[in-house]
Amino acid sequence: MPLGFLRSAREPDRSAPQQGHSAGKSRPDRAVVLGEVEELGIGMFWATDAEGCLNFLSQRALVELGDAGEALMGQALTQVFQDVDQEDGGPTQRSLAFKLKARSKLDEHIVAVADGRGSTRWWRLNGRPLTDARGTFHGYRGSAVDISAQYAFETRVTKQSQIDELTGLANRRKLNERLTAMLNAFRANKRSCALMMLDLDRFKQVNDTMGHPAGDELLKQVAQRLSSLVKDAGEVGRLGGDEFQVVLPDMDDRGTLGELANRIVQSVSQPYTINGRRAIIGASVGIAIAPYDGLDADELTRAADMALYSAKETRGGTFCFFTSELRDKASKTARLGDRLRDAVDRDELRLAYQPLVDPATNEVKCFEALLRWHDEEEGDISPAQFIPVAENDDLIIRIGEAALKRACVDALAWPGNIKVAVNVSAKQFTRPGFRKAVAAALESSGLPPSRLELEITESVFVGDLESVDSVFLDLKKLGVRLALDDFGTGYSSLGYLKHGHFNKIKIDQSFVRGCTENGDINPAIITAIVALAKALGMETVAEGVEAMDELELVKARGADLVQGYIFSRALSQDQVLEQIAHGSATFRPSGPPRHRAERITIFRKVGLIHEDHYYDVILRNISKTGARITGLAGVPVGTDVVLDLGHGQLVVSKVVNATENSQGLKFETPLISDGSGGFMTRHRISPYALAEAGIPLAALGAGAFPLAKWREAHKSIPKFVQLEIGS
Repeated sequence: MPLGFLRSAREPDRSAPQQGHSAGKSRPDRAVVLGEVEELGIGMFWATDAEGCLNFLSQRALVELGDAGEALMGQALTQVFQDVDQEDGGPTQRSLAFKLKARSKLDEHIVAVADGRGSTRWWRLNGRPLTDARGTFHGYRGSAVDISAQYAFETRVTKQSQIDELTGLANRRKLNERLTAMLNAFRANKRSCALMMLDLDRFKQVNDTMGHPAGDELLKQVAQRLSSLVKDAGEVGRLGGDEFQVVLPDMDDRGTLGELANRIVQSVSQPYTINGRRAIIGASVGIAIAPYDGLDADELTRAADMALYSAKETRGGTFCFFTSELRDKASKTARLGDRLRDAVDRDELRLAYQPLVDPATNEVKCFEALLRWHDEEEGDISPAQFIPVAENDDLIIRIGEAALKRACVDALAWPGNIKVAVNVSAKQFTRPGFRKAVAAALESSGLPPSRLELEITESVFVGDLESVDSVFLDLKKLGVRLALDDFGTGYSSLGYLKHGHFNKIKIDQSFVRGCTENGDINPAIITAIVALAKALGMETVAEGVEAMDELELVKARGADLVQGYIFSRALSQDQVLEQIAHGSATFRPSGPPRHRAERITIFRKVGLIHEDHYYDVILRNISKTGARITGLAGVPVGTDVVLDLGHGQLVVSKVVNATENSQGLKFETPLISDGSGGFMTRHRISPYALAEAGIPLAALGAGAFPLAKWREAHKSIPKFVQLEIGS
């Protein structure tokens, strides 16, 4: 088709016979009309050959494209016209290549085309495939309209509706659309996707003490830190308030995700400078992974939310992975909160006292007051369960003040050289009137201020540091001693140590446990903390010491005091008084000679795979490196097995010891922490691989699938997973 077939309306084709509808009137020439349409800017025309290459552009189209127009002839239409990017606010539509290959009609298809002036134009295409009477395809014939101005405006509006104005990150709407589209595409291609939900700890305190403009500036800085950490690995967005979200495509390695979450927590928790003032906040992260924890956006978001709640409930300033047990835990937590309020109203909480001992003389120097709760129906409930519940409510204020008063009264009955340490929550510490509450407890009991130690975690430094400093100064004037608890595990910053607020640093038990294992770096950390404390004139306490080798190590590294089961569990006031009455204020160390890897006592049914057989067994306890099972007899030492922990978690193991119906297993690859006190495998078998083998995910862990299909499923497992579970 010649390029000049569209003639100007001012130059009609004289060679064509003119036919009229009636005498004296003629029908306009078709080419002339098309030329007039172009001149009026109503449309342009294009055509391709049967191979999909552009072989015609009308005069108006050539003018629009400038010098680039002629050069486009003969090129594939998909090279001439580019699909617009949906990420930049473009419409959702099938690709041009897909439609051309299927020989579908083109209706209002928006494309980008480069002109000869270095700019991009946006055209709306309409087109139809052309076939002859025999069905032979001859290419496409179509029209185009330049919509550049309209398209630029609409995409700008669309972008604005998808961007958080304060931080410049994607907003809730865009994140949800992006996650939905990604999961739909990934489900078809059997790919994974991780979702992190992030919530700032104590952000409200910054808003309240420094003002909302300072809070806005803080959110901007948080957004910058998150973007610099995640980079191109995923997309960071702000859901609103102090909630952020991170979408990480093609990531299901829980070890890698845990490391990233830990870096996020540590980075976000570093000090901020806002209008010349310093502020510290914290962060908690919940992690869920598709397809294991959810297949659609709503399901995956709920799972990540549940994990986030668990992280905040644990202690904040940490991360947690979603597990199926969290659903039951959330329901149990709600019930626990109701029972806890009733228990506080009835004054059912009691104090027990664990000694802090001088390892050189075995003499007790201080007792730490620890809360205990015995429920008539549930029995003894761990503080690890009920304290986080109280922290999420102002109930912790009531509990804390009552514990402070009771501890001061009890300590007055001890020898005058023994101090009492009382834990203080961040909510309690930053609440107006805290100094008055401490003074009132001392005055009503008659306890000298120098015998009271307040144990404070690093979380109190979250927020406006100037307000926090004023509370410290008030307490120092009162004469009480201050101890920094769980040092190094929260919002760690050495900056607040230089102000000299503290008399004592407590080395967290996470640095003590396993410090004697080969290659462990914790001894160096303990040495550094002790040296720092001595340089600042502070005592050090090593927490959680349970084994003799740990005791010897912390003594050698210079710890002033030791606390842990190696000396004593927490004692009731009556037991403390009884020991003192016998004239003894010493505790002899007693414990295993060597540290053993932390094991979680558990009792639940799991699976054991040996060759082509699947057995139901009972898991009795588990650690990072091994487990004990019961339920099978006559399993010889040295047998290679695969332990099925459920939900796609398979661990290659070896039987290292055995009794008549019990076996000790050693894992080929250590488990990793799930962020909430449990253990999990780094990788899981994808439900896609199981589905290919005809095995539903729910069947794993229940022993319900045909044994012969085990090996078939195993062939579908990615190689990096096979390295973990054996091949």
